[in-house]
Amino acid sequence: MAGRPPGVQVQAEAAGLIQRAKLRLLEMHYQSKVGHIGGNLSALDILMSLYHFRLGPDDKFVLAKGHSAGALYVTLWTVGVLSDEDLRHFHGEGTRLSGHPPLQGIPEIIFATGSLGHGLSLAAGLALGKRLRGEGGRVFCLTSDGEWNEGSCWEALIFLAHQKLDNLTFLVDLNGMQGFGSTRQVANLDPLADKFRAFGVKTVEVDGHDVNSICSALESSDGPLAIVADTTKGCGVSFMENQMAWHYLPMSEEQYQQAVREVTECGKLSVTA
Repeated sequence: MAGRPPGVQVQAEAAGLIQRAKLRLLEMHYQSKVGHIGGNLSALDILMSLYHFRLGPDDKFVLAKGHSAGALYVTLWTVGVLSDEDLRHFHGEGTRLSGHPPLQGIPEIIFATGSLGHGLSLAAGLALGKRLRGEGGRVFCLTSDGEWNEGSCWEALIFLAHQKLDNLTFLVDLNGMQGFGSTRQVANLDPLADKFRAFGVKTVEVDGHDVNSICSALESSDGPLAIVADTTKGCGVSFMENQMAWHYLPMSEEQYQQAVREVTECGKLSVTA
């Protein structure tokens, strides 16, 4: 899983990988009749960039936005950690692939993160533990933008800034939507990046669907580091993009077939461009 510097070859390789992952994500959610597909699609490019081009053997990852577990499972499938058989049981009875990351059963998943607001605190604790034990590697954490309504996120920010956790990188999936509306309507925190900077945290803003931009930001060894990734909820599927309903709804057969067609066609253009 160790990374390589971004470039034209990486971009071309990533386009094929992400198309494959996106199609499998759609299939998995359609077969299980499970929603939350919009936020999974906004996070997928970030997760794929992390696991294919950045994470090394000594690094750790925490998915704070646990409702995007599907995107994490599919990403782990693309690197050989999970099998097709595992994905077929997503969200099923007795499965280890629950709707949010499980506490046990998948060694690469360190924490169960069903309740929003706790992931960054856990990641900060991991980073401090690494420093105290003299261990190498970084800790990465992916949060949602709506999650920053939680006071525990700001407590974690105070802690990681005060402790100067230079081995910690946290990312924000800034898709602008949360459970009951847009983030601006529910509790406006714009511009979020400036608020991180006010705490003395180095902050980089990137296109959250551009692998080169994501990888370039992830290569930084300065820290603590915040990466605010501008994303689109439901990215790549026209009828899902920026639509509140796709925070919740499962797909009908007709919707699934349309989504597959759009992702397939877009993937062809990305690989040949």
